[in-house]
Amino acid sequence: MTQKEKKLLIKDLCARLPYGVKGLITTHMTMGENITSNRVIDGELYGRFVNILQGLWYDNIPPIRPYLRPLSSMTEKEKEELKNATCPNGTGYFNEQYLACPVNHFGEQISYVFMADIIDWLVSHHFDFRGLIEKGLALEAPEGMYTKEDQQ
Repeated sequence: MTQKEKKLLIKDLCARLPYGVKGLITTHMTMGENITSNRVIDGELYGRFVNILQGLWYDNIPPIRPYLRPLSSMTEKEKEELKNATCPNGTGYFNEQYLACPVNHFGEQISYVFMADIIDWLVSHHFDFRGLIEKGLALEAPEGMYTKEDQQ
């Protein structure tokens, strides 16, 4: 894992901590045996992960890989929810590839609050908008892994 990939993964995981992101956790036993488990990544696990990435981990395999949803798994209901959450009176529309907002929706400016609302919504629904799955830094979440309660 490159330094750039480590930084990207740390940045992404940090934003996901409040939403109960799940991950594949690899731990090493003293006899050299690897143990893996699926767990919710909390602050303690995240802190351990950051310490490991800062030089204590000797393999190329990260000890924590989050389970994320590909953007292509966004349902029509979720697209509508995203639109209602971020621009209920606007003309923007969303799909798994992009957000389209005609210029007349915002005038000449798009607020940082609007952009933050979109990122927060994507993070809270466990979507991989940074391409971590394709980079091998995250795993594709099995269908149904995250329930509506996880997205609160």
